[in-house]
Amino acid sequence: MPPTQNPANPGETPIETALDRYFHSLDAGGSENTLRYVLRDGTESFHSFLAENGITTVEQITTDTCRDWGYELRERTDNDEIAASTAHNYFAYTRAFLEFCKRDGLLTTNPAEPDRTQEYLPEDTGDRDRQFWGERDRKAIIQYVTKRADEALNDDPNTSLEPAYRDRVLVYLLTLTGARGAELFRDPHDEKRNGLRWTDVDFDAGTITVLGKSRSWETIGLTEESRPGYPATQPPLERWYNRVQSPPIDDWPVFPTGHTPSKREALVDALGEAETAGLLEEMTVDEALRETEVAPPAISKNGARSLMKRLCDDAGLDIDGEYLKPHGARRGLGHTLYEQGEIVNAQGLLRHASIRTTHESYSDIQAKQVAENTADAVSGASQPSDTEEE
Repeated sequence: MPPTQNPANPGETPIETALDRYFHSLDAGGSENTLRYVLRDGTESFHSFLAENGITTVEQITTDTCRDWGYELRERTDNDEIAASTAHNYFAYTRAFLEFCKRDGLLTTNPAEPDRTQEYLPEDTGDRDRQFWGERDRKAIIQYVTKRADEALNDDPNTSLEPAYRDRVLVYLLTLTGARGAELFRDPHDEKRNGLRWTDVDFDAGTITVLGKSRSWETIGLTEESRPGYPATQPPLERWYNRVQSPPIDDWPVFPTGHTPSKREALVDALGEAETAGLLEEMTVDEALRETEVAPPAISKNGARSLMKRLCDDAGLDIDGEYLKPHGARRGLGHTLYEQGEIVNAQGLLRHASIRTTHESYSDIQAKQVAENTADAVSGASQPSDTEEE
């Protein structure tokens, strides 16, 4: 067993050393394998999370660290990468490891113990389903928002141009780029996730830049052409920018909120209460934002969910009594590519650092294929030959 602390630097225990001691203390078996995966060996383990945040020793782990880990697990739940129950299990495994570190004399208290460390964990309702947009539903919602945009362009009195164009772009980016909802929409709990802005869009390069899951900036390609049933993503985005929205500044959100109090609050923050009140006596809040070149907040993740629910209701889509949730779009597109054998394309689209992550994300398809191959093999083996029949 490795020594507890670094002899050259007493009081500094590498995370890897503490994990080795913890695993050595456990009984071998399936539970140990699970703990190893969650705490160290998995592509998105607790160890990886700590390394990404510059934490290399046990003594550096604080209550705030554990609170951030809980937030990370909630993000993964929101993105439909793990179930809420799994997030709670992962946090419990982390707490158990840190309790061992306390018993081992490395920590005076367990930093994962206070209630506030679990504040961000998702509510576990017992629903373990992981929704993804199936091929039929994906095509249906694309067809619906495309039809609405065409109707608005042709001056249909029942369809407004701005929301129709906005909704089409929103659905296209969710459905066809592999972008996460947290990368496109504002998160009120994270000031760095303020929604996709036009400064993040490069029409010449055909890309958008988003703050990825690892909190590094990542590039997503837009398409000018696509295969049948999958419309291109760049042309409608350009039309939304040039023909309809025409933002006064490039820091304008691609998907502004429709919540009037939030827009007014943006004006107050920039101009003060008195000037804002004076402006709003002469013009609407949207006119005031453009006049003063004050960017409104982007639509929030909850706002995007409400919008998708409304679109599904209007389109007459009923997905087992639910609706097409934003987090299911990415998983659904990856599911389609993986099922078609385009595993490398799925990895690239989902921006997985390792092909192993892609395989892990769609282990259900692998299991199904193994079962089908096994059934075919058994079925073939059980067929009597001509000789046997004679």
